[in-house]
Amino acid sequence: VDHQRLLADCAQICATSADFMIRGSNLHNRTCAVCAEICEACAQDCGSMAGDDQKMMECADMCRKCAESCRQMAA
Repeated sequence: VDHQRLLADCAQICATSADFMIRGSNLHNRTCAVCAEICEACAQDCGSMAGDDQKMMECADMCRKCAESCRQMAA
């Protein structure tokens, strides 16, 4: 249940951050910073559960890429 909640949190903050950027909000750097934090947590969680599951490894990789992108946008 915790993992599913984290995935939902990640999807929601990504959508929210994208919305802030599309609208040109002056606060987008703040949502991007939170997005990076949540995406990194999601990457760690997916990675710890991956084992030899290719989809979980892909999830962890994509979350890491998203976290890095969000960190750059937050800067």
